[in-house]
Amino acid sequence: MRAVVQKSFGGPEVLEVVETDRPTPLGGEVLIRVHASAVNPVDVAVRSGAYPLLGEPPFGVGWDISGVVEEAGPGARFKPGDEVFGMPFFPRAATGYAEYVAAPSRQVARKPAGLDHVHAAAIPLAALTAWQGLVDAAGIGEGQRVLIHRAAGGVGHFAVQIAKARGAHVIAMASAPKHDFVRGLGADEVIDYRTTDFTEAVKDADVVFDSSSEGVRSLGVLRPGGTLVSIMEHWNQELAAQVEAAGRRFAGVSVEPDYASLEAIAALVDAGRVRPHVAETFPLADAAKAHELVGSGRVQGKVVLTVG
Repeated sequence: MRAVVQKSFGGPEVLEVVETDRPTPLGGEVLIRVHASAVNPVDVAVRSGAYPLLGEPPFGVGWDISGVVEEAGPGARFKPGDEVFGMPFFPRAATGYAEYVAAPSRQVARKPAGLDHVHAAAIPLAALTAWQGLVDAAGIGEGQRVLIHRAAGGVGHFAVQIAKARGAHVIAMASAPKHDFVRGLGADEVIDYRTTDFTEAVKDADVVFDSSSEGVRSLGVLRPGGTLVSIMEHWNQELAAQVEAAGRRFAGVSVEPDYASLEAIAALVDAGRVRPHVAETFPLADAAKAHELVGSGRVQGKVVLTVG
């Protein structure tokens, strides 16, 4: 099979397509014939060595996949021919930029019926991050006020929709050219972070969803007892102590595979309440170009590799 691997840390050019053996599913696993695989900022950070999650190369990056079950090991939840999507193994290697991926069947879910594989592949890592932060950690609910940083990005555009689907009042941070996009996702208020100091514009938020390392500054916009959800500084014990000392709650979130949450997200997609936005697609052979675009930090929504 074809797969994208890297033999050293570096720029996008270190990514190369190689021929390698097709994996064999073990008990409880499925072999997925991948149709599409999304590219996330964490992929870029791991590739460059800025975030040495997988140790030293060689390895293959990529976690978001959507495809069709080719084989099912004993005890697997799915059968050949089932369409599935997921984020297997994170934070360990999944080698998602490949024609086939073997994964535990409880780390993938049935693909939303109304989506093609490209749009389904755009969902797992980003939407699970938003869900695990807003729903599992913060318990976001009806009438609560939530501030979402980087609301037009991969995680942010799902966070806006999930918060809105849960009945929250959504205040979104985005640059002016992306305001119409974010409003279209359901944001009730949109703030241009380039021209407005959000610490003066927002008060008494129940939840801040921080994907931009604005944790300390975000403290002032939270009501007493409010929750700061941090996905960029989930490891920061000093920040956690500051939040707790200020009478707020800290929730550091590092995304993990979760088929039950994927099923809940898929239900929202099928109900028309959440939609993934794919900014651009690239063939597998152009993984380096996809990394260059994602690494620019200018992507609205997601970038996806088409496979096969």
